[in-house]
Amino acid sequence: MKKKVSIVGFGRFGQTLYRLLKDDFQITLYNRHPQVFEKIKVDGKTVIAEKIADIYRSEVIFYCVPIAVFKSVINSHRRYFKKHLLVDVLSVKEHPAKIFRKYLKGTEAQAILTHPMFGPDSSQSGFSNLPLVMDKFLSDGNNYAFWKKYFSDKGLSIIEISPEEHDRLAANSQGLTHFIGRLLAEFGFKPTEIDTYGTKKLHEVESQTCNDTWQLFTNLQNYNRYTGPMRVRLGKAYDKLYDRLIPKKANPKKVIYGIQGGLGSFNEEAVLFYTGKKNIKKFKIKYLYTTEKVLKSLHEGSIDYGLFAIQNAVGGVVEESAYAMARYRFKIIDEFAIPIRHYLMKKIGVGLSEIDAIMAHPQVFRQCRHNLSIRYSKKNLVSGKGDLIDTAKAAWALSKNKIPSTTAILGPKRLAEIYGLEIIDQDLQDDKTNNTTFFLAGRD
Repeated sequence: MKKKVSIVGFGRFGQTLYRLLKDDFQITLYNRHPQVFEKIKVDGKTVIAEKIADIYRSEVIFYCVPIAVFKSVINSHRRYFKKHLLVDVLSVKEHPAKIFRKYLKGTEAQAILTHPMFGPDSSQSGFSNLPLVMDKFLSDGNNYAFWKKYFSDKGLSIIEISPEEHDRLAANSQGLTHFIGRLLAEFGFKPTEIDTYGTKKLHEVESQTCNDTWQLFTNLQNYNRYTGPMRVRLGKAYDKLYDRLIPKKANPKKVIYGIQGGLGSFNEEAVLFYTGKKNIKKFKIKYLYTTEKVLKSLHEGSIDYGLFAIQNAVGGVVEESAYAMARYRFKIIDEFAIPIRHYLMKKIGVGLSEIDAIMAHPQVFRQCRHNLSIRYSKKNLVSGKGDLIDTAKAAWALSKNKIPSTTAILGPKRLAEIYGLEIIDQDLQDDKTNNTTFFLAGRD
């Protein structure tokens, strides 16, 4: 008499397992969404279980459910466990081992751990020589010997390893492969007419891994304790390889400093202070206006060092810099502070009464909050978008009629000299010393 076998879950792998077993056993199928059986034709002798109790009329139960729901399935089915043999097919092994130990306690049920190292795509042409991981776990010798022989007779290649060893190896094989496949998809990896053999193989990896559900991918990454460290190592390997491709110097003849500000900015004042203090003669300044652009250029290798403001004694943390720092990897080479004085300036020929707005970096307004509220409470305080967040860039824009002529600029005195503006007020900073701290950053 044929053994009775139930398959719980009839997704892509449940259907694959059914193909493997249906000719040799009396099969009962169960899926929590029974409408799946309306779309997929099954053998006429196969029983479709309507209730959970129907599943356990079989002697052997295979669980083809997502990793994330395995615990709730075993917990809710526990009251039906008698002298059954329970077999999981999850892609992780320590997790189901832990669940089985907990919920089989006090029952007569046995359990075998398996992981078919193949899927619907790779088994289309048959099961011969496909690998299957097995562990005897909580089963007796007879049950384990029967299924090991059965799978071997079907042509599968049996690999007997512990749950811990499986997960350790799987993280660096299946886990890594699925991560690379999803990474290629996220990258937008598309076939071209000049694809090499290796490129075509990468497309196969992407296609095969992305055919599986997003849930399977996240479960593979989150239910195996070794995949987290694998991703960290992969990230470090990427960074190391990327950094080796960046030239040691952007320009072999001089040091290139990328700064957060523009010509005449406090950032320029800071970098000139630093190079003077260090007696650096051969250098060039790239005006990048934002910390985001500074750290991006440093990452890409178009500058040797990046300089940006990080904190002011009155205004606190420079938020723009804090947000950009969270997105890039770099090394702090030096940290220093310089005093900051703020001047208010306008276009020549524009009357003071015509000024309706003051433009500057948000941090500048924090440093001058009290004095501005006393002297210029009726003026709109405006910060630009993009590069115009930089006060020096705003001064340039005013001189080129890129912003309304009724705008005044609040920033370094040198801006008036460079852009032909008229100073109408000075020392608007609330703190007389008003030190701002700068970071000089290099590649890690």
